[in-house]
Amino acid sequence: MPGAVFIEGEKVQLRTVETDDIDFLHKLVNDPEVRRGIAAVDPVTKGNEREWVESRGESDDINFVICYDGNSVGTIGLKPPDLIAGTVEVGYIVSPTNWGEGYATDAVRAICDYAFGERRMNKVYAKAFETNPASSRVLEKAGFTREGVLREEGFVDGEHVDVFRYGLLVDEWRDGTDDADGAEREKKKWFS
Repeated sequence: MPGAVFIEGEKVQLRTVETDDIDFLHKLVNDPEVRRGIAAVDPVTKGNEREWVESRGESDDINFVICYDGNSVGTIGLKPPDLIAGTVEVGYIVSPTNWGEGYATDAVRAICDYAFGERRMNKVYAKAFETNPASSRVLEKAGFTREGVLREEGFVDGEHVDVFRYGLLVDEWRDGTDDADGAEREKKKWFS
């Protein structure tokens, strides 16, 4: 049974991470397609995953399970924020069986809404490997701008690859920048 719904997107719900999620998270983070997309090289044991789940709340990072129609489809989180600069990094993973459904984009939009509206961040940023164009598309559809290239800063499948840095400012979010389909996003209640 998934955890409590904390954030509602248009398609997905972001739920708290619970011990019942350990099996799903363990399989997700070890999936070869997922590992390649995030350049993870070390195996994660079920014990490692249990320790991570049980440590939720002990640090300043925030993590959720992405759910659609009651089923877990991925994870998303915010790393510990830089409170002086008002910036925070977002990261996400969606199960390969759920790629292309718009779940990651909706989850990124929902967590940005939370970061800007409830956490008073000025900027949310993310990184995507050049070998993972789907992640770049997710960020661009969610309104992020590619700000730069970290040349050969990643290591994927035995090769050094570029890492793209993306950012979204609170003013851009408030303005309801156009998404990839050209439809203006609905402004959120606290920006009205």
